[in-house]
Amino acid sequence: MLKLSPAQTKIEVLSGLTVALALVPEAVAFAFVAQVHPLLGLYAAFMVGLITSVFGGRPGMISGATGALAVVMVSLVIEHGVEYLLATVVLMGVIQVIAGTFKLGRFIRIVPHPVMLGFVNGLAIVIFLAQLGQFKTVNPAGELVWLSGSKLYVMLGLIGLTMAIIHYLPRYTKAIPSALAAIFAVFALTQFFGIDTRSVGDMASIAGGFPTFHMPDVPFNLETLKIILPYSLILAGIGLIESLLALTLIDEITETRGRNSKECKAQGLANVVTGLFGGMGGCAMIGQSMINITSGARHRLSGITAAIFLLIFIVFAAPIIEAIPIAALVGVMFMVVIGTFAWSSLRIMNKIPKSDAFVIVLVSATTVFYDLAIAVFVGVIVSALVYAWESAHHITAVTDRNDKKKTKTYDLYGPIFFGSIASFKDLFHPKTDPQTVIVNFEHSRVWDHSGLEALEKLAKKYAKEGKVIKFRKLSADCANLLEKSGCTIERDKNSDPHYEVVM
Repeated sequence: MLKLSPAQTKIEVLSGLTVALALVPEAVAFAFVAQVHPLLGLYAAFMVGLITSVFGGRPGMISGATGALAVVMVSLVIEHGVEYLLATVVLMGVIQVIAGTFKLGRFIRIVPHPVMLGFVNGLAIVIFLAQLGQFKTVNPAGELVWLSGSKLYVMLGLIGLTMAIIHYLPRYTKAIPSALAAIFAVFALTQFFGIDTRSVGDMASIAGGFPTFHMPDVPFNLETLKIILPYSLILAGIGLIESLLALTLIDEITETRGRNSKECKAQGLANVVTGLFGGMGGCAMIGQSMINITSGARHRLSGITAAIFLLIFIVFAAPIIEAIPIAALVGVMFMVVIGTFAWSSLRIMNKIPKSDAFVIVLVSATTVFYDLAIAVFVGVIVSALVYAWESAHHITAVTDRNDKKKTKTYDLYGPIFFGSIASFKDLFHPKTDPQTVIVNFEHSRVWDHSGLEALEKLAKKYAKEGKVIKFRKLSADCANLLEKSGCTIERDKNSDPHYEVVM
C-alpha cells in the first residue's frame, strides 16, 4: 500500500469525514425512494463504500446507495417485499463479478465524448432536482407542501452561506476541506443562535447497531430465480454503467487511469456482502465522488475513512449527526452540481457538428426523465447510427480505363459495410465497363458480412454480362470467403492487408 505523507493523510481523512456527512441524507432519501428502512440505505453506503474503497479499481471514488438503483428496486419491494430485494442484490453482485471476470468493463471505452458530456450534464440536473425535495415539508393536514415564509428564507440563507464558504475559503486556506468547514460553520451557527431549520433528524433517525449477517428469507427455487433475475440484470447493468462512467470522469479530472475490470469485481463483491448483511446495494456515487476529489483526496484512505465515519455515526453519534441542518448539506450538493455540469458544452454547441450537439441534449434529457443506463445506451446507438450514416457517404472510387487492354481499374476509398452498400453499388457499371475490371481495395476495408455479400453480387452481375471482375488487396479472410463463391481474387501475401470481417 502506498505510504502517504502526513499532509495527504490529513486531506484523505478530512475528505472522508466530509463525504460521510454528505452520504447520510442521500442514503436515507434513496432508502425512502426504494420504500425500505433508512438503515438499509445507510448499511449499503457503509459496506459498499468500504469494500469498493479497499478492492476497487479507482482510488478516491465513493460508492453507496444511489437513486438510479432505488427507482428500479421500488417495484420489487412493493410486489415481493424486502427479503426478495436482498436476494436480488446478492445475485446482482454475482453478475457484476462475472462481468469483471470476463473484462466486460472495457466496453465503456466505446462511449463517445458527446455521450459523456450529456451524461455529466444530465447527472448534474438530476442531483439538483433531488435536492428540491428538501424544500418541502408536511403541513398539519399531513400533506407535502413547499416551504414558505421565514422557514424558506432561513433555509435559502443557510444554503447561500454554505456555498459562499465553499467557494471563498480555499482562497485563504486549504488546511481543511471547504465543504467540511461550511457544514461545521452552519451547524455551529444554528446551534449557537437556536435557528429553527430542518435537520437530518427530521428525515429519519439514523441510529442503529452494527450490520449482522442475514441470509435472505426466500425460497431457493426456480420460481424465486424468475422473480429476481430480471431485476438483478437491470440493477447490475445500471450499477456498472454508472460506476464505470464515474471512473472515466474521475480519470479525466485526475489525469490518471483506473482499472475497469477490477472495479466491476469490487462492485460485485460489495453487493454480495451487502445483500447478506441487510443492505439495499449500491454503486458509484458521482456527487460524493466529486466532493471527495475536489477536496483533494486521491487515495483509498478517503473512501475507507468515509465508510468508517458513517458506521460511527450510525452506532455512536446519531444524535449529533441528526442535528446537522439539511441546508448545509443541500448547499454542498449545489456546489457539486456547479462543479459537475460541463459548462463548456454550452459554449461549443454552435461550433460542433449538429449531430454531436443533438446527442448531448438527448443524453442529458434521457438521464433526467428516465435513467442513466437508458441514456447511455440511447446516446451510443444514436452516435453509432450517425457515424454509420456519415461513413456510408464516404465510399468513393478513382477509375482508370485502358481501352487497348480492355480493362478498367477501380481504386476504392472508404469502408464497405451495411450502410455504404447502396453507394458502393452505384460506383460500378457492368453493362458499359470493358471486358476486365479490377477493383483495388488498398485504401478500403470490408467491415461486415453485408459488405462481402455486396462483392459477391457485384461479381455475379459482371459474370452475367460475360465479363471478369478481379478483386485485389483484400484481407485473407475476405479472399477465402469470396473464392468459395467463385470470385476471382488476386493475392499478394507480401502486401495484402490483415484484418478480420465482423460476421
